[in-house]
Amino acid sequence: MKTLVYALVIVILGAVSALAQADTPSSEAKLRNDPSFLAPVIVDGDELFVIRGSTALPAAKRAERIQDRIVAAAETVASDALEITIRGGEFGEDILVNGKMVSVTTAADAEYEQMEIDVLAGLQAQAIEAAILKYRENRSQSARIDSALSAVAWSAGFLIVSYLFFTRRRKVSGFVEKLARKRTAQVEAATKSILQRKALTSLINFFVMIFMWACYLILFYYYLSFVLLAFAETRPVAELLLKYVSEPLLGVVRAIVGYLPNLIMLGIIALIARYLIQGIGIFFDNLEQGVFEIADFEKHWIGPTFFLTKILIIVIALVFAYPYIPGSDSRAFQGLTILAGVMVSLGSNTVVSNMMAGLFVIYRRSTNVGDRIQVGDKTGDVVEIKLMETVIKSIKNEMISIPNAQLLNSEVVNFSRKVDGRGILVHTTVGIGYEEPPKKIKAMLIEAAHRTQGLKKNPAPFVLWTQLADYAINYEVNAFTSRGSSLPKIRSDLHENIVDVFNENGTQIMTPSYISDPEVPKIPEAPWDGKLAHSSANQA
Repeated sequence: MKTLVYALVIVILGAVSALAQADTPSSEAKLRNDPSFLAPVIVDGDELFVIRGSTALPAAKRAERIQDRIVAAAETVASDALEITIRGGEFGEDILVNGKMVSVTTAADAEYEQMEIDVLAGLQAQAIEAAILKYRENRSQSARIDSALSAVAWSAGFLIVSYLFFTRRRKVSGFVEKLARKRTAQVEAATKSILQRKALTSLINFFVMIFMWACYLILFYYYLSFVLLAFAETRPVAELLLKYVSEPLLGVVRAIVGYLPNLIMLGIIALIARYLIQGIGIFFDNLEQGVFEIADFEKHWIGPTFFLTKILIIVIALVFAYPYIPGSDSRAFQGLTILAGVMVSLGSNTVVSNMMAGLFVIYRRSTNVGDRIQVGDKTGDVVEIKLMETVIKSIKNEMISIPNAQLLNSEVVNFSRKVDGRGILVHTTVGIGYEEPPKKIKAMLIEAAHRTQGLKKNPAPFVLWTQLADYAINYEVNAFTSRGSSLPKIRSDLHENIVDVFNENGTQIMTPSYISDPEVPKIPEAPWDGKLAHSSANQA
């Protein structure tokens, strides 16, 4: 039992020790990031060395004092007299320039650099000496002449660029406008003037001008930075200006170089998808031209099938390309993708339903281009079957767009589709009083059908009694026709012939409405003799 307790104690102590050791580097790293712990000594933009600080004297404040002393020594000491000495002091190794203390190398500095204090003091003294010499050299007479010449050269170059920019800007604008007008003519024709050439030309010219002004301003920014960089007094300002612009640009360049393999892979995927689409397009073009045939594959399927195949290839290419898109693994990009998916799914229910209905309409062979159809109260010839809608031209020469979802969910009457060899049955109803002989009425209706062009005589027309109404008998004449596209004209001619035949035979077409109670009952006065006036059979 005691052995077990001792073992548990040893394990717990070991774990605590390991955790303490694991926490030490992170605590030290956190301490080193504190400005009061470490700070660099910088003179004229060059970092000389790093010093440690304390809570009483933060490193940043200590570094600032050393910088001021080095600059003061460089400005006051004669150009040929420079003596650097190191001596032991109260807080460490003192570094003196011509007898004046400039810096102190402390034991804490040596501990941070992990070297002996006298060695570190010697290295810091060399850095201070080099900084003083460089400071004085940059401010010498020859250096100032070189700086002035450099500034004049940069200014002359920028003046030349400015002159070219302001004198050639309008010519460049005119050239871009002329080229854009020439290139966008085909776009206007292809989009049927939805994208107008004048608007596209103005937009392209505007963006080119924006690009030119941006380039000019960037050149001015770098010109100003290089002029300031030429003089030692303004060099820190120039370095800050270059840092604010160059570092982001370099970051962009590094990011592009880092993503270069992914960009190459994206280019390969895009090329494969493009050539696949081109190859499939050639296949369907040859199929449309009749170079070869596919059994039971109708020609009006070629366009939609090519479109669907192209969309499928693009979707597959996007799926393969997604992992290589810059930033695709970030949470922001994934969240944006999810948001876009939700918006598309919520806003495209009708679009998707119409597209799916369009596929059913195209591939189920219920309706073809040129068919005379009736959808609800709309009747017309099918002009075009699109993925989202079907366009028909009515008998009044009106172009009607019917959503494919409505076409799929409605009853569609196809007058051009032949069920059997007899054709479409054309019918109409008339109400005739009870006083007229029914056989005479039947013969007159059949005679009217025979007179109507477009109605078949074989199979023969026939008459049905549809209703024994209060004041009349409703007769329905039926005849077959194979001319479904001329149905309104045939029906109109049939009505006209019915009126003519009834007028010729002295028979009144009644409307089933109550007028009066006649004194004489409305019954046939005499049997019908079986002959019609102006009958086509009698004329034959």
